Amino acid sequence: MRYRNSWENATITSTELVANNVIKIEIQPEGGVKKFTVGSHIDVSVLINGTTEIRSYSLVGQYHPKAPYTISVKRLISSRGGSNYMWSLKKGSQLKISQPTNHFELSYTTRNYILIAGGIGITPILGMAEQLSLREGISLRMLYLDRNKAEMPYIQHLKNILGNNLEIHYSDTTGYYDVNQLIKIAQKDTQVYLCGPLNLMNSIRKIWEAGPYENSHLHFETFGASGLFAPQNFKIKIPRFNKELKVGENQTILQVLEHENIEIMYDCKKGECGLCQIEVLEYTGDLDHRDLFFSEEEKGENKKMCACVSRVANGYVVIDTAYRGGI
Repeated sequence: MRYRNSWENATITSTELVANNVIKIEIQPEGGVKKFTVGSHIDVSVLINGTTEIRSYSLVGQYHPKAPYTISVKRLISSRGGSNYMWSLKKGSQLKISQPTNHFELSYTTRNYILIAGGIGITPILGMAEQLSLREGISLRMLYLDRNKAEMPYIQHLKNILGNNLEIHYSDTTGYYDVNQLIKIAQKDTQVYLCGPLNLMNSIRKIWEAGPYENSHLHFETFGASGLFAPQNFKIKIPRFNKELKVGENQTILQVLEHENIEIMYDCKKGECGLCQIEVLEYTGDLDHRDLFFSEEEKGENKKMCACVSRVANGYVVIDTAYRGGI
C-alpha cells in the first residue's frame, strides 16, 4: 500500500562529523542525482541484525545537479538499528537508495513563515531556510532547539543566512522552550514548518490547534518516532486469527503482522497517515503512542493505535486488524 520506490545502487562519497553524535553523509547514486525540492527525503535499505529494513532520511539543503545527495544522521541510543548501520558506512561503501520523495513540501502561499527545528529535525528545515532567505518580501523567523550547542549541526551556516531572524535555544542552560510563545509571534497568515522529536511536535501541535490560527497552517515531518518508554519486547494477541505474537524491541507491530502474512493497510510507516491503525480490544501496562495521526484525546482513549510506530510498555495488547474505514 506504499508509494512505489525505484531502487538504485549508490556510493558513499564522503562522511563527516558535523556535531556531537551527528554525521553528514554524501551519497552519489549510480544513475545520477534526481531533481528534488526542499523537504524531500530518500529511503535507504539498511541491514539490521541480518535483516533488510527501510529507513527514511531527509535531504539536507537544496538541489544542485553536480552535488551528491546529503543526509545527516544522529546516533541515537533509542535507535532500532538504523542509525548504527548508517554510522558504520565509510567512503566507498555501497548501498541501495530510492528516488527523492516529498511529503513535506514547502508552499509559497504566504509571505510569513516560521521554521522550527528540534535536534536532527534540522535536516529538512535547512533547505527551507536557504530557499526562503533568498526570496524578497518574505517575513521569516526560525527556531532551532536542542539540548546543547555541541549536538546542533549547521548553526554557523544558519547564522550566516538568517542573522537576527534565527533564535537558538539550548535546554541545558535555559530550560525547555515555552511553546506558548509560538502563538504570540505568529500571525493570521503565518505558515509554520516543524520537524523534531515527537514530544516537541506534540506540544506545538497541541498549542497550535487550541490557538486562533488555521490548523492547516502547521506543517510537520517526523524524522523518527520516539516515545515515552524505551523500546522493549511485548506480546500482541489477535483473537480473529487465534494468534499470539512477540514484538521484539527492534521490531514494529506492522513488521510482525507482515511476517505472519496478516494483511494490513499502510503507507508512510512514520505514524503520520493513519492507514495502519488497529483496534485495541484489551491491554495491560502502557500504550506508547508514537504517532502524529491521532489527537491527544484519541490517544488518551486507547481504542486505536498505529501499527507502524506505537508500542506497549510493561504489558501486552489484544488487537483486531480488520479495516473499519472512516480514515
